Amino acid sequence: MADTLQFDLVSPERRLASVQATEVQIPGADGDLTAMAGHAPTITTLRPGVLRVVHAGGTDDYIVIGGFADINHGGVSVLAEKALPKGEMTQDVFDAMIAEAREAHNKAKEFWHNEPGPVDDAAKLISDMVAIGGHIGLTPKDN
Repeated sequence: MADTLQFDLVSPERRLASVQATEVQIPGADGDLTAMAGHAPTITTLRPGVLRVVHAGGTDDYIVIGGFADINHGGVSVLAEKALPKGEMTQDVFDAMIAEAREAHNKAKEFWHNEPGPVDDAAKLISDMVAIGGHIGLTPKDN
C-alpha cells in the first residue's frame, strides 16, 4: 500500500495494534497532531485522549492515558501508560479510571501542601478523563 507507515501501539499490559496505517491522529500533550508517511521525526508526550488509526481495513480508535509517541521515517510507535480499544471502554471501566484519577488528586493535595503544580496536574487528569468520556458518550458517576 502506497503512502503508509508502520503503526505500533503498546501498553504495559499488551500490544494493542501493529498495522500499516495511512494516518495516525495523536492526542499530544502540546496539541493534537496527525502523522502520515513522510512526517518529520518527532517525539511527543501524550495527554489522555482518543488516538485514531486509519488503515486499509478502516479506522480504529484507542483510549490512551499518558506515555509518548515516536514518529520517525519508519512509522509511529506509541508507548502508552494505559491504553485500550475504544470498544473496551465500558461505563464500569471508565468509572474505575475516574475513581483512580480522583484518588491520585486527593493524595496530591495531602502530600503537596502549598505546591500547586502536582495538584494541578492531578486535577487536569480528572478533567481530561471527563472530556474523553464526553467524547465517547460516557458520563462519570457522581461521587
